[in-house]
Amino acid sequence: MRRFGRTLVTAALAVTVVGGTAGWASGESQSAVTGPPPGTAAWRADTAYGPLPDPATATPHEVARFFAGLDDAARTALVRTHPLVVGNLDGAPVPLRYEANRLAVVATGEARYASLAAPDRRILAFDPRGRGQVAEVFGDLEHAAHVSVIVPGSDNDATSHDARRAPHTGPAGMARALRTATETPLADGPVAGGSVAGGPVAAGPVAAGPVAAGPVAVIAWTGYTTPVGVGLDAADGRLAAAGALRLARFTAGLDAVGAPDPVLFCHSYGSVVCGLAARHTDAADIVALGSPGMRADTADDLRTGARVWAGRGPSDWIADVPNVSFAGIGHGADPTSAAFGARRVPAADVRGHAGYFTPGTQSLAAFAAIAKGEVR
Repeated sequence: MRRFGRTLVTAALAVTVVGGTAGWASGESQSAVTGPPPGTAAWRADTAYGPLPDPATATPHEVARFFAGLDDAARTALVRTHPLVVGNLDGAPVPLRYEANRLAVVATGEARYASLAAPDRRILAFDPRGRGQVAEVFGDLEHAAHVSVIVPGSDNDATSHDARRAPHTGPAGMARALRTATETPLADGPVAGGSVAGGPVAAGPVAAGPVAAGPVAVIAWTGYTTPVGVGLDAADGRLAAAGALRLARFTAGLDAVGAPDPVLFCHSYGSVVCGLAARHTDAADIVALGSPGMRADTADDLRTGARVWAGRGPSDWIADVPNVSFAGIGHGADPTSAAFGARRVPAADVRGHAGYFTPGTQSLAAFAAIAKGEVR
């Protein structure tokens, strides 16, 4: 009974800390956008090219095989007739998705999305439902030797994903910073020493190994309904569970078009999404940064073949969130703790909760090495 009482007290503390001084009212409850994209009914009814793959049930590999059997005229016709479906259809050819999403963005007529239709944007997914979801590619995904995916946390959507804010923050800012960092050669030896706040993590610092040549593409994946503020949505796993399904399918789509196994960089609540998706992806590495927990007690509990990494800066407020899980509230063990068993990402010079991709930091240097496959 005494132990149960301590658990209740800890859970109450978690509620207080995550809720902030304004309590649960400081965050709006969100309805997760799920299911196939808008326009699916019309897509299913279109018989001009035989039965089309059902966005709700066809696997990304089945989608890829379908498009491989079409000629250019048929592909173009489907893009123009069903842009929202083709643009969000995991397994469809990458150039078709870019063009489909440009058309889909323009078709909304909404000024808040207009910049996404610019000729230099590579929009791999766009869903205007709710607050909007988007995935944007930085680099040449079709010819990349390495692919990284940024999975962001709260307060991100299709409008804010590339909004003006502090440099190198937000999904697009993080993706740009990482891609730029991967173009800088890494010196031999450890990327950085020291330990992360909360104690060293089991596997030691990142170490340089043989260079795996080839360009890196980075995807800013704002592909799920994120929490708003610090309310109940940020403290439970409901939105993360819905996001994990979408992330798993998205990575399967990358595999279906021949992209390399990705590295997932999972920030804040995004690390909860990655923790729940881990066993269902073919990720080569999963990196949790500024994480409130991954809904697992240890890295082994993620049941993934990926290498698992974790880092937290000394001034990141996420350290004040108790690592508990009670009645669905809280996200469990601290991924930077020695007991969790993740490899250590050095982050001693990171400032705040959103500074992990700041140029010149130990963390960004480590991320670039991981993204390029330069670590043992």
